[in-house]
Amino acid sequence: MAWRSYNRCMPVFDEKQEELEHFETMMGVPRGRLAVTMDTITDAMALVGQHGVYCQSQRWPGKPVMDIQLIMKNLTDAKELIQSVMEVLKKQRE
Repeated sequence: MAWRSYNRCMPVFDEKQEELEHFETMMGVPRGRLAVTMDTITDAMALVGQHGVYCQSQRWPGKPVMDIQLIMKNLTDAKELIQSVMEVLKKQRE
């Protein structure tokens, strides 16, 4: 598989090797990689959320500044898209 050797030179495959192997074994390569991607996005959302606690909007007290709100929306949208692809792949596999 040529794509496997191509992907192996990317740092993320070294950094997430154990997670990737675990999920790829459980779910297959495409869904396993998407699962690790979901975990990575979830981690990013947690970091952005923590930052949002300290960067409050002057106009809307209790809400994070607008750029943090936009980042969270984009991350949430990305997770929804990934979940939809995972569901399609699961149905194709069954």
